Amino acid sequence: MKAVATSRPLEAQGTRRRWSRVAHSVPTIVLIVLAAVYLLPFIWMITTSLKTQPQSIASPPVLIPNPFTFDAFPKALEQMNFIGALRNTLIYAVPSVIGTLVSCSLVAYGFALVKWPGRNIVFVVVLATMMLPGQVTFIPLYVIYAKLGWINTFLPLIVPSFLGTPFFIFLLRQFFLGIPNDLLDAARMDGASELRILIRVVVPLSKPALITVGLLTFIDKWNDFYGPLIYLQKPELRPLSVALQVFQTNHSTDWPRLMAASVVVALPLVVIYFVAQRSFIEGLTLTGSKG
Repeated sequence: MKAVATSRPLEAQGTRRRWSRVAHSVPTIVLIVLAAVYLLPFIWMITTSLKTQPQSIASPPVLIPNPFTFDAFPKALEQMNFIGALRNTLIYAVPSVIGTLVSCSLVAYGFALVKWPGRNIVFVVVLATMMLPGQVTFIPLYVIYAKLGWINTFLPLIVPSFLGTPFFIFLLRQFFLGIPNDLLDAARMDGASELRILIRVVVPLSKPALITVGLLTFIDKWNDFYGPLIYLQKPELRPLSVALQVFQTNHSTDWPRLMAASVVVALPLVVIYFVAQRSFIEGLTLTGSKG
């Protein structure tokens, strides 16, 4: 009887362990399946870029190119003027990243670590502007930029970045709130100005958040289509997003070249994300934990 009574708890413990392993395995399996589904279009784009034209339209579809060919890449790069489009993209993307980091850091510091009357009310007003769709402001902004003579220049794509972005201001404010006040008070007692505290104390402690903001800004500018389409009307000013759309219109049936052009445009973002992945995830995680 004692042996039977002892075996039952052991069996129950074994059952709980098995169910615990299953419970821990199910989320991992689900994530792997979702990742495979998410990556499938990207993998198909890469394989199609390595196919010949007959293979790209074969029925049933050819999953693995045979033979592998890279002929579509040099032709796509030449026909879409990749070097010129890349130069145009970087001309406004890089200054936009700098402008966003500078302006949003200053504003977020004022909202998070400097006490002044009406601070929370103004912060709410800034957040409320996020509810205004960008399509609503396109026409008024176009009229303003046209009167300033900025059409067919990169200024409409660069200057707004130096005026702050509400979402990034919110993101950096949340991160700044987690910085110990003792460090700031010690710097103030030493006679440091608020700008000096921001540069020497806050910025070094906020690298994950700043990298996150810079990465999101660069991705947004890299993928921006409507802004360059509206403000940059000369063909020689086309960035990659518009050049890819024009290339797609002219080569809609040449799938290998079209996929090759898409791979070339998407690949830099993938590389940048994997290089900055740890800081990106850390920045998003830490900003979400501040209140």
